[in-house]
Amino acid sequence: MVMSKQIQPGQPGWYYRLNQFFRLKFGHPVYKIPLDAGFSCPNRDGTTGYTGCSYCSNSSFAPFANENNHSSKKLSITEQIEKGMKKKSGAKHLAYFQSYTNTYAPLEQLKELYDQALSHQAVIGLSIATRPDCITKDILELVQEYARRCHVWVEYGLQSAHDQTLKVINRGHNAASFEQAVKLTHGRGILICAHIILGLPGETVKMMLETIEFLNYLGVDGVKFHHLQIIKNTPLAGQYGAGEISIYEKEEDYIPILCDCLERLAPHIVVHRLASQATSRELLIAPHWTRGAGQLAADVESELKKRGAYQGCRA
Repeated sequence: MVMSKQIQPGQPGWYYRLNQFFRLKFGHPVYKIPLDAGFSCPNRDGTTGYTGCSYCSNSSFAPFANENNHSSKKLSITEQIEKGMKKKSGAKHLAYFQSYTNTYAPLEQLKELYDQALSHQAVIGLSIATRPDCITKDILELVQEYARRCHVWVEYGLQSAHDQTLKVINRGHNAASFEQAVKLTHGRGILICAHIILGLPGETVKMMLETIEFLNYLGVDGVKFHHLQIIKNTPLAGQYGAGEISIYEKEEDYIPILCDCLERLAPHIVVHRLASQATSRELLIAPHWTRGAGQLAADVESELKKRGAYQGCRA
């Protein structure tokens, strides 16, 4: 296999980008279309809790969730795919079930929604975001059937490997739930992506690096890094306003910590994202970073090169 012409594993500045993974696997770019399928969350409907995670506001990062919340007519899965494809005409896509908990429904409903997404000729697979406490053997057997004929990621929200942090952010599950979900998913042809947040209240750099070690130990296939953002109408917004928590106000504060994590991240783990990306600037209280995703990636690569480091060099 031919890796990136500019930078390769073991060279300073390298980390395993998702676009590199797709080019190696398919020979061409693949893009995700984020979808809002109308799912709920056990941490909001009373099953686990009512207020949700302290940082969470789906409308701030899920474009169709924001649009559906402000429209009398909800867009169907097909309509969302058609609309999302206009940005990348002629390309291949993954249907990314993003909003809330996308395995939190009866099997028949899940199958209907997943089938609808895969019926579009430009969709070559699924990416299903969910909670580790909302996965069962029956659900995984359904997803495994899709994985036998198309490309499938399941994205589990972990956020931190530390139970005390998960309690502080009202996550509603513990690290053992994540471990159990990953182990139950392994061996089914389903790729596993973990979501983590850097800079959560009370977390030290050592704790963040221990979360990376936890992912290495479990052998996940991908990771999404997020930096803590303060969104309007969330419990964290009040804590931030009262000066009870701090965040990475500038990119320069975040990049060194992120590179520390990349140095310890196993080289086979695909990096899906380097930082959070709020789709609604009106809802974002802080931080207001000035660099886009492309510039942030370039700055991360530059920092790794300056260190003579690359993903996994300290794993």
